[in-house]
Amino acid sequence: MTGSEATPSFRLAYVPGVTPAKWVRIWNERLPDVPLALTAVPAAEAADLLRDRAADAGFVRMPVDRTDLSVIPLYSETTVVVIPKDHFVAAADEVSVADLADEVVLHPLDDTLDWEQLPGRPALERPATTAAAIELVAAGVGLLVVPQSLARLHHRRDLTYRPVMDAPQSRVALSWREDETTDLVDDFIGIVRGRTVNSSRGRSPRPPSEGQEGRSKDKPEVRKQAGKRAGKPGGKSVGTSTAKGSRTGSHTPTSGRRRKPRRRS
Repeated sequence: MTGSEATPSFRLAYVPGVTPAKWVRIWNERLPDVPLALTAVPAAEAADLLRDRAADAGFVRMPVDRTDLSVIPLYSETTVVVIPKDHFVAAADEVSVADLADEVVLHPLDDTLDWEQLPGRPALERPATTAAAIELVAAGVGLLVVPQSLARLHHRRDLTYRPVMDAPQSRVALSWREDETTDLVDDFIGIVRGRTVNSSRGRSPRPPSEGQEGRSKDKPEVRKQAGKRAGKPGGKSVGTSTAKGSRTGSHTPTSGRRRKPRRRS
């Protein structure tokens, strides 16, 4: 079997914390004859994987070197601090970076946040991975500030997390090689962006069914007959009226006050 005769496939990479299940499901519904292969990749290696053509597209964390790559930012994540459940910070609904000033805050080598200045006090050593840092938090060595999806990914029963309102956020993006914008890549971009199967940008718009074509051809004649009936003497004229609906909504005021964490004496 030659390369041109081989069954096409689509290789999708994704970094920890990203859950591509929804988009994979839509892909399988729309392109059932094109297998989609998933590859988990560390955030720091995702861009090189795409440049090496080891994947057709991938979900990456920004910032990313855009040399030779196209990037579509998708969403930003809430940043949280991971803490033991009995830590005093757990008593707050949310915290600020200043609230962590006296705490040892771990900074793993695979950190995905773009810090101008690291929070808290540094640990003696940097953990190799976020997973290793989570274990150190559970051991009481320090705290960890990460995107919320990573806190959920490494969930432990003895740990919890709280939003850090003024910390930098991690942005997730879809990326691929600029010179490899294939039809399949464009199909996946359409899925991620929410295009319907009949979108004008789609490559294979669904043709109208036979019944729909028939009804479409009959519409002018129906209008013509309706006009004749409306013009007969004694006949009732049919009118239409429109009224603008008022838009209503509710607004619940929220207080700007947040509960500050209290240290135990």
